[in-house]
Amino acid sequence: MKKTLILLHIAVILAGFTGVFGKLVSLNEYFLTCYRTLFSFLFLVVIVWLKKPQFKYSWSNITEMGRAGLLIAFHWVFFYASIKYSNVSVGVVCYCLTSFFTAFLSPLINKKPFNITELLLSMLTLAGIGLIFHFDTSFRTGIILGVISSFLASLYTILNERLVKKYDSTVMNLYQMLAGSVALILASPLYLYFFPSKTIMPGTLDVIYLLLLSLFCTVGLYVMVAEVLRKMSAFTVNLTFNLEPVYSILLAMILFNESRQLNLSFYAGLLIIIISVILQAGLSRRNRMAEGSL
Repeated sequence: MKKTLILLHIAVILAGFTGVFGKLVSLNEYFLTCYRTLFSFLFLVVIVWLKKPQFKYSWSNITEMGRAGLLIAFHWVFFYASIKYSNVSVGVVCYCLTSFFTAFLSPLINKKPFNITELLLSMLTLAGIGLIFHFDTSFRTGIILGVISSFLASLYTILNERLVKKYDSTVMNLYQMLAGSVALILASPLYLYFFPSKTIMPGTLDVIYLLLLSLFCTVGLYVMVAEVLRKMSAFTVNLTFNLEPVYSILLAMILFNESRQLNLSFYAGLLIIIISVILQAGLSRRNRMAEGSL
């Protein structure tokens, strides 16, 4: 369990860089995600070729993995749209609502009773988001997009919690990135019709950022999360990822001087979110100790 926790927190640190890369890449949210899924797929092809895991699955198995790929791809589109319409700090804090949605959706989807503790901790997170929502009305479009993003991320994690028990994590992510790439490329003419874009090809710096984003913050990150989900619940993983804003906000302050755009209400909301993570960590530790004493 200690190794799993370390792996989870490494994944959270990597996730903290995703918002920063979203700000650095000059492409809009849709084509940024297109290249992220495509480059991630190509990296995974090489990894699978070297690793040589069980690769061949039935069409129904591939479809099952592909559905999760669609969820994560469109989660990224809304996540980066949230950043583009507001800033890195707002976009990553909205991601914290993933645990709130998971606490409600997971019992419904998995047909299990609601966990009162998870619901209360999620409401605490929601209170933090509520404070952040009121700190600047100019960012409300970005916040709404961020809420949609966290809803899709919640569905992805719940579905992935099932998939990791059936498939090799690297192969699973390979099919997910393939499905996301194909869906986004096929839908790009429709997207361009409603949202015309001046640039769809990345520049040299964009390519460098996208390669780093794909290799470390996508392939490395999601393979780690898949491994963690073998031993931890989707709710615990999502709630721990609420620490992602801490890393992202610190990076955004250093790189983009975003502290000028944030006020006391924002920091109060962020503090409430961090408290919810600490409480969950304490409760999880107590539960593990209780189970160990049985």
